[in-house]
Amino acid sequence: MRRDVFEVAPAYEAYMGRWSRPLAREFVRWLAMPARRRWLDVGCGTGALTDAAVELGEARSVVGVDPSPGFVQHARGRTFETAEVQFLQGDALALPVGSVDFDVVVSGLVLNFVPEPGRMIGEMARAGRPGGTVGLYVWDMSGGMELLARFWEAVKEVDPSAAARDESVRFREICAPEPLEALFTGAGLSEVVTQPIDLPMPFRNFDDYWTPFLGGQGPAPAYLVSLPEDRQEAVRETLRARVQAKADGSVHLNARAWAVRGTKPA
Repeated sequence: MRRDVFEVAPAYEAYMGRWSRPLAREFVRWLAMPARRRWLDVGCGTGALTDAAVELGEARSVVGVDPSPGFVQHARGRTFETAEVQFLQGDALALPVGSVDFDVVVSGLVLNFVPEPGRMIGEMARAGRPGGTVGLYVWDMSGGMELLARFWEAVKEVDPSAAARDESVRFREICAPEPLEALFTGAGLSEVVTQPIDLPMPFRNFDDYWTPFLGGQGPAPAYLVSLPEDRQEAVRETLRARVQAKADGSVHLNARAWAVRGTKPA
């Protein structure tokens, strides 16, 4: 299977970044951390969760870590006036930070893409101070993330052999409350709770929904751009038939994410 591609920041922003930003804000509101805390953002991508930690979480400092040079470079282009922020290139399974350094350790839309999720949670817990908070969120891959669910339904109608690429097949066993809670308790975290976060996804028209898939960033777009033009067109028209546009041409989908948080014991 072709590896998941996360390299080109502008293409990712058009595809998923515009939705990860409001989701990050809802997550930070749910965490409700006191102001002036030290945050670590694991798999920071283009900086959506770091932005929310600074603006809504009133962080004193944030360190963002991501393996993608393109994403880190993009994130470093941001400016922050109220917090000390730095972005590092690094691996979620071997974080380039010290132990017990952070009050809040978070991650957004990353866990299901790492080869050893338990090890990532262990690294996050290592970096947190005793009594600190560890939290993350992932899309609900059981069908709750309609942007992806409708896409893969259309793909499998055109190309049944692509079923194994469907993110609901690949990630369903981890993107749900019970496995998330088990990973957190398995890492020694206490007071573990999960919470759904629901997010509307309005698109101006079908093309506003479709075009970002052509950017090649992430499993669904990477699959699409690997197809010849005629197969891409077949997926497009099948998807168009599945997505019900409003009278004004707009498309309205819904998404659900699962958030989880725990406390590192003193």
